Amino acid sequence: MPLPVHADQVLPVYGNYHGYYSKRPFIQDPRLALLPTDFFVGKRVLDIGCNEGWVTCEIGQSRGAQQVVGVDIDDTLIRAAWKRRRTVWSLQSPEHGHLREESCPRHRRQRVLGDAPTTDHSAHNYFPASCEHSYGPLPIPNRGCGAFPHNVTFRTVDWIKDKIPEDPNQYDVVLGFSISKWIHLNNKDDGLKEFFHRVHQCLKMGGLFVLEPQPWDTYSKARRMSETLKENAKYLQLRPDGFGELLQELGFNPGQRMGVTGKGGFRRPVDVYLKQR
Repeated sequence: MPLPVHADQVLPVYGNYHGYYSKRPFIQDPRLALLPTDFFVGKRVLDIGCNEGWVTCEIGQSRGAQQVVGVDIDDTLIRAAWKRRRTVWSLQSPEHGHLREESCPRHRRQRVLGDAPTTDHSAHNYFPASCEHSYGPLPIPNRGCGAFPHNVTFRTVDWIKDKIPEDPNQYDVVLGFSISKWIHLNNKDDGLKEFFHRVHQCLKMGGLFVLEPQPWDTYSKARRMSETLKENAKYLQLRPDGFGELLQELGFNPGQRMGVTGKGGFRRPVDVYLKQR
């Protein structure tokens, strides 16, 4: 088992930046906007390196996913992700709840949304943002129906090395946003290969791997965070431009570049690979 990562760890050597979304403050993440609108509908999704859970919650709330599991090596970030889940639940209005009719029968949908019945033409019972700031988020009801927030969960784990209970059922989509560099620097070439192998193993046939690889020129700054990263970097032979070839060897298709998004150091491509064997 990996050693727990605590809040008093000064440098984010795993890419586990605290306050990451203060630098990328998006309610709707632009990386998700590059993907088709029905990309996650009805799917089981794994979000690796989920940080504070913003992307995880967006997929679960507004992208129609059946289940979304967010994992991160940093327990402090995972606690923040659970808090984010509750905050997002508190602030969603009934008309923007995105509850799925097939998973929530009508009479139960009304009870989940509040004590008073809510029609499609009335959204006056939702929890205002000012209340959330003043009194904290609303409690999440125990009676789940498969819709948000009950379709979102988080786990603290070094996913490359340790399995989680959701893995054996396999996933339709695996996300790897802004993590390849940190996996590479901490685990060297063999560790990155193992990561890609694990993704392939846990995806269903026809499943999709969404990768946002960080460019090679960003490694130089990151490796200065610790002597371990600096030493590991000396032995790296793989380059981000060659990740696609490595994934093809595992059984993915050549992949498709969905676009490039972000500004400054956050400007990166988003690639999608389909498991075809």
